[in-house]
Amino acid sequence: MSLGYAEKLSYIEDVGQVGMTEHFDTPQVLQEKIERLAMLIQKSKHLVVFTGAGISTSCGIPDFRGPKGIWTLQREGKALPEASLPFHRAMPSLTHIALVELERAGILKFVISQNVDGLHLRSGIPREKLAELHGNSFLETCPSCGVEYLRDFEVETIGLKETSRRCSDKNCRARLKDTVLDWEDALPSKEMDLAEKHCRMADVVLCLGTSLQITPACNLPLKSLRGGGKIVIVNLQKTPKDKKANLVIHGLVDKVISGVMDFLNLRIPPFVRIDLFQIILTQALSLDKKNVNWSLRVASVHGQKAPLPFVKSIEISFLDNQGYKSAILQKEPFQLKRRTLQGKSFDMVLKFNFIDSCGCPSTEIVVPLNFKVPEDCLTLDKDSVLQKLRHTAIQESCCGQNAIVERNVILTPKTKVIAYAIVTNVVRYRMTAEALQAGSLGNAIKRRKGSVNGFETSRKRSKVHRRKSRF
Repeated sequence: MSLGYAEKLSYIEDVGQVGMTEHFDTPQVLQEKIERLAMLIQKSKHLVVFTGAGISTSCGIPDFRGPKGIWTLQREGKALPEASLPFHRAMPSLTHIALVELERAGILKFVISQNVDGLHLRSGIPREKLAELHGNSFLETCPSCGVEYLRDFEVETIGLKETSRRCSDKNCRARLKDTVLDWEDALPSKEMDLAEKHCRMADVVLCLGTSLQITPACNLPLKSLRGGGKIVIVNLQKTPKDKKANLVIHGLVDKVISGVMDFLNLRIPPFVRIDLFQIILTQALSLDKKNVNWSLRVASVHGQKAPLPFVKSIEISFLDNQGYKSAILQKEPFQLKRRTLQGKSFDMVLKFNFIDSCGCPSTEIVVPLNFKVPEDCLTLDKDSVLQKLRHTAIQESCCGQNAIVERNVILTPKTKVIAYAIVTNVVRYRMTAEALQAGSLGNAIKRRKGSVNGFETSRKRSKVHRRKSRF
């Protein structure tokens, strides 16, 4: 998680004040402040949100300067906390999803983040309304043509270094670079320019979960003051900018934002995580032309050599008692080679066993194999496919649903590449009123058995989702 990021950073002695004491407003004061914040947001014409590590701690990602922060523990010579789940499986917090809803409602105009966890993009904040000042651990960029590539795995380097992949544009093919800054790297001018522009336009800058210590980023909210804007700080520790703020709230970010959404009568919808992968089928006639030699490969859509991090293993079987031997693919590359009589067709079942941090243990996909029938390329409306998957996952309150997004056919060697989208998590969030009714005294997200970092994740499966592709 942020542990890996901290280990990759160059060492410096001064990382700012660490081990900062946490402060909590009394319940009555907290409620009054939440209502004041909600009214400020309701009246705002240009709301900008500035986020730090504190909005992701409820996702299982440690902060840096809190009592149990990474740098605090390092300075005290104590062991670092163990990550409760892989960095790439962290789910957006209630706050992340609430910000998406505020943006969709036309209230939130821009988000500025110091985080590198990529959760703002994953939650659904539009890229053009987001400035990631310190980069994104899951984002690569082409230094030649400027194209960005959002990955489902953590990019292996930081410090704006070249990675092992190239731009997919055939006219470019330049080596890609990571986007995460090291200490000596200057903040990206494109992100800073947008951040400064929106802070100057802002009538409210809402700072969430940040100690406001790292310059020059920490000075961005102050740019709203010249135009009469107001600054609100929600953080458990005191910050150097508290005296400049119109309102300072010492409370858990999720609880504060949940209360604001209650006041504004805005709901926080479930988050549905959808991952992509591709099935690659290659075939060739045997020398005697009586058989077809074929191979199956299940790979990342980011390239055949890229990891497929959410899959633990794949069990392969065949329907209709074809007599073909089953197989279990337990490590990458997930690949199977077989021989079939020419002209024979059958259905192959792929059971995907997911890693533990997914919302369901497994799902099945049926892939029909007919080596006689030629097939054409197919491109579906990706947004429509994903929206339908989200709707179904929410309605059924479980994951495992899958659908074809695209199919490409290559003539030499004869290959079919099918891109699938698959639901791997459904996360529901508890609002403040619901949490209080349920007897929760802490964060507004109720922890329960089978939950992931405070989120309720559905593992109820009434049936195995088996989708038979006929494309």
